[in-house]
Amino acid sequence: MEALRSGDEDAFRELFQRKSGLMKRIARGFVASDAVAEEIVQETWLAVVNGIDRFESRSSLNTWISSILINQARKHGVRERRSTPFGGLGSHTGDGPSVDADQFEKEGDAWPGHWAMGPRPWHSPERRLLSLEAREHLRHALGQLPERQRQVVGLRDVEGCSAEEVCSLLDLSEENQRVLLHRGRSRLRASLDRYLAEEAA
Repeated sequence: MEALRSGDEDAFRELFQRKSGLMKRIARGFVASDAVAEEIVQETWLAVVNGIDRFESRSSLNTWISSILINQARKHGVRERRSTPFGGLGSHTGDGPSVDADQFEKEGDAWPGHWAMGPRPWHSPERRLLSLEAREHLRHALGQLPERQRQVVGLRDVEGCSAEEVCSLLDLSEENQRVLLHRGRSRLRASLDRYLAEEAA
């Protein structure tokens, strides 16, 4: 902190190199393109440089930088939503059930509400999941999730943040964070199931 406050370029360069990749990935969860995510990261660094003297160390440096990043990303996200192309109106909002009701046993079955059939086994799952195609499919599916689910899943499962960190960064209750994470993971699992079934066919 002292090095940063005194304008030490080496300290700033080291922090920049260590955090910028993660910052871009987090910002990308809020906006539609890599270019905008990079812009958000640049604006965040500018705010850090301009505000470092006012940082009072009530939180960790990482938390402070992350909160600036999230605020910048939210502003950009709001601007993007205001300029949604006409063709994008009326698209699926993702508010439906996270798992198709047909996958559960019905009233009158032996176990109503339980899975009708367990998840299909994936043949050689390690090989398939490590394939570039499967990873690209999963990346695309993550991008198709509703915004809040994409942000929570990205922070928890891609970036490895704890539930507490995600709640703090996104200003969510614990319950809301759990619901968003469950729904997002369920949709990703369903998308991956479809992909692997197509591959097997």
